[in-house]
This record gives sequence, C-alpha cells and structure tokens, in this order.
Amino acid sequence: MNRSDILDTKALAARTALPESTVHRLLKGGTPPADTVNDRVCSRMKVVSADYLVRTGKRMSDLAAELSARLGISDVWARSVCDGRKTPNIELLHHLVSFFGVDGEPFFTAEADVALNRVLMPHLRRLENPEQDPVAALLDRYGVKGTDLRIHGSLSRDQLERILEGVLRSVLPKEGDAGR
Repeated sequence: MNRSDILDTKALAARTALPESTVHRLLKGGTPPADTVNDRVCSRMKVVSADYLVRTGKRMSDLAAELSARLGISDVWARSVCDGRKTPNIELLHHLVSFFGVDGEPFFTAEADVALNRVLMPHLRRLENPEQDPVAALLDRYGVKGTDLRIHGSLSRDQLERILEGVLRSVLPKEGDAGR
C-alpha cells in the first residue's frame, strides 16, 4: 500500500461520509468547517443513505418503508432523516448505526477531524510499527474486523493462527461445494 492509497481523498470521504473538500482541507493541515452536531448527523445520514440506495438499487421510498417497518417510525420521518432534513433522536441513531453498518454513533456525531482520524489511525499504527501487535496483524491478515481480544492474551501466535484457520475452514465452502 502506498501513500496515495491511504490518502485518497475520495475514498476517505466515502469512508467518513465527509465532503471530499473537507477531507482535502484537513489533509493539508486546515481546520474543519464550523458546524453543529445536528449538522454533522444530518449531512452524514444523507451521504450514508445515498450510498445505501446506490449499493442496493433501491429508491428512497423503499428505504423509508424498510426503516419504518423495522424501526417503528413513519415513512415521512424516515425519509426526512435519510434526506438529512431531520435529526434522529439518540435511540433512532443507535438503530441507524446498526442498519447502515457504520462504526458506532460517533460515525455520525464526531467532528470532521476526529472522523478522519478514526479512519487514518489504524493505517498509521501499522506503518509506525507493523510488528508491535502481532495479534492485530494476524486478525487483519484473515480479515477479522472485530473480536473480543480479552481471551487472546493467553494464546500464542501459533495457537491463534490455528484457531483463525479453523474458523475460516468452517465457514468457507470446500472445493467442489456449491457454497453455503
């Protein structure tokens, strides 16, 4: 991975739901634009919703109906939140985090510089000292996004690698299988 892969403003904007101009400005050492937490939540909801519609091929009315049915809110309210016109309450925001698969409520509420740092810090840690945390490197190698690391402290690297390989073998289709 090279510098342009990590510092690609378009990719970072997509991963943070920030405007590309804001990402570019922050990477150049500038300050984030002044906003409120409500502004941040609304603008990021709009970006995440638009991305969802593109990925799924659904229309806004489909998304609003799905959120209405799943979360017990009206279609009108769901559309207003997804369009970025209304700010969801904390309980609804919590459910939207799960629905859209983003990394917690701070994804929507964090200031722009904090949001960008959340995405960049894992890369920085790996670049600064790739061997510092062999467990994290191993989990990354196998594409594990999250785990309860409290139990891993007593495992050797070889033991953990065998466990991860076993888990992968149990969930990946065997040769000749149609898949699961």
